Amino acid sequence: MSVIVVDREIVHYEVLGRGRPLIFLHGWVGSWRYWIPVMQAAAIQYRAYALDLWGFGDSAKSASRYTLEGQVSLLDNFLLELGIGRVALVGHGLGAFVALLYAARFPEVVDRVMAVSYPMDEASINPRLRTSPPPVLAEWLLGRTPETEPARADAPKTDPQALTASFNALASVNFKALWGQSTTACLLVHGNNDAAVTAPSLEQLAALPEKTHTVLFDESGHFPMLDESNKFNRLMVDFLTLNSGESPRQLQLKEEWKRRVR
Repeated sequence: MSVIVVDREIVHYEVLGRGRPLIFLHGWVGSWRYWIPVMQAAAIQYRAYALDLWGFGDSAKSASRYTLEGQVSLLDNFLLELGIGRVALVGHGLGAFVALLYAARFPEVVDRVMAVSYPMDEASINPRLRTSPPPVLAEWLLGRTPETEPARADAPKTDPQALTASFNALASVNFKALWGQSTTACLLVHGNNDAAVTAPSLEQLAALPEKTHTVLFDESGHFPMLDESNKFNRLMVDFLTLNSGESPRQLQLKEEWKRRVR
């Protein structure tokens, strides 16, 4: 178990592999642990880090830090503490928000973002995600397979206040402005059967910047990286190997992904 200390509080993280840095940020359900299979796939070419955000997993439970601003600050301190320069971010749900907000603030640091199960507006978030306890959310959104066990096992470690604070903070997010000022290459990934976050509408997709591309996984729910892991890993690696600054719209369609692109 690896930790750093930020403002006298413990932040837990793990790391695999060698190469260019890649950061995984978990969502509202679970912790860093459900990224392990994806980290193993990425570690062949990248130095893959995954951390527990404030209030989740084995990081400190400190309610004053649970806002989106607090989580973005955590990511910034993490990169500074470990001496990580230009980086790629892969975020899921809450982690996708943190990644995109950080990229908007520090575009010179973030090379690209893969945002998974990212809500395009508040209306796309199922109210149950806001109101249910973390273990209940895990049972709702995760099938009972060996791959999903880490997320279910760590769900009880989540401070419910961390969920409440993050959702309350969404009221101050200007979703359109966040995309409008984005210059970072971004790949959005959504599960067609996601009960927690609705995929973008055609109108929302049409308004996305040139360097943003969306992929819908037909057989996935809220956790595409677990539901269709081989396809997810292939897509991720292809996105990461694009030249810096290149739009993900240049990704070639691959029949073996069996994916629908909008």
